[in-house]
Amino acid sequence: MENPLRNYPWGSRTLIADLLGHEPGAEPEAEMWIGAHPSAPSRVVSGVPGETPGLDELISRDAGALLGTGLAGHGGSLPFLLKLLAAEKPLSIQVHPDATQAAEGFAAENEAGIPLDAPHRNYRDAAHKPEMIYALTDFAALSGFREPAEIGGLFSLLLPHLSGIAADACADVIVRLGGADALRSTFGRLLCGAPELTELTASVLQAVQAEESLRSHPALAELPSLHTHYPNDPGILVSLMLNLVRLAPGQAIYLAAGNAHAYLRGLGVEVMANSDNVLRGGLTAKHIDLPELLRITVFEPQEVPLLLPETTAFGQQVFVPPFDEFQLQHIELPAAEDAADMADADVPIAANGPVLMVCVDGRLVVDTPRGDLVLHRGESVFIGASEAPAVARRSVGSGARAFAVTVQAAR
Repeated sequence: MENPLRNYPWGSRTLIADLLGHEPGAEPEAEMWIGAHPSAPSRVVSGVPGETPGLDELISRDAGALLGTGLAGHGGSLPFLLKLLAAEKPLSIQVHPDATQAAEGFAAENEAGIPLDAPHRNYRDAAHKPEMIYALTDFAALSGFREPAEIGGLFSLLLPHLSGIAADACADVIVRLGGADALRSTFGRLLCGAPELTELTASVLQAVQAEESLRSHPALAELPSLHTHYPNDPGILVSLMLNLVRLAPGQAIYLAAGNAHAYLRGLGVEVMANSDNVLRGGLTAKHIDLPELLRITVFEPQEVPLLLPETTAFGQQVFVPPFDEFQLQHIELPAAEDAADMADADVPIAANGPVLMVCVDGRLVVDTPRGDLVLHRGESVFIGASEAPAVARRSVGSGARAFAVTVQAAR
């Protein structure tokens, strides 16, 4: 397949290019989309000159065979989207709706006549967007609310270094964190755009930069970097409400509906339900709908949602988040010494219906009842439900590393 690159300002000119072995583009490469989302579908290389249909179009031609009868009977579209994500700058603090909220929001904005590509549109489709990220490099993120007392402790560290309006605003935040509905009240207050909060942000940044005791605190140490990319943005203070997550390569987290989160930097494999619905809450120049954001955010403290893999008898890792729409399989294969050695250590590709697969290193052979396909670094393939069973096979002279996505259970 040929997969679209999304050139968002927060992306990297080198991370995806270096991973897949292509020349960097003129603009930052933030995401490579591998899938059938109608706004940016992968193009299928059919072998017929000039014919590269979108994967969404191809599926619509024969949903029963490509998705399986169960998925074909439940909307007839691929339920997941695979991405390579490269963040050189922080993404916006954001929240995704649940299925009911997405369907209702999409219908309401359609009824209001808001164009799908309008900058102030919240819901661009009717689906929810649970997701996960697997770190390919060291990866930093914000995910889920800290305990109110912990957040209050961070602002209490700052208070002695503030004065005037900024000190009063900080004291107000601390009071809110000790009261009823603490997380919602504080979150909404920090995002309201009041002048005293702009003063608080500026004073906090000055204090962190001036005081080693503050600068060395892990959560506070992130603030100057956020300010560099989003000067005086209200999300700078909101970041103190969220857990700071540092993933080593090979670790993963999952993000359910209502989870306030942001990716700060790093390269990863992202998997999500096939949706593009985002409500933003800071660290962005894009539209923020504060009432709607407050309505869909889940205001509960949360531990870092690490997702541990299951290791199969064949050695591959399978990451199974608490969502029906997808699971991620990580496959590593050593090189085969000769053709006779290729079939040794075959790895069955988890396939509960359709599969998206991308090779990020080396090359491997994908073997299905329809035949064999050699998949090189940077190449991807869609395996229809009717092509099961699929196997990842070693290639002569080259090891391989690949990721495959399918639904969690056959439907």
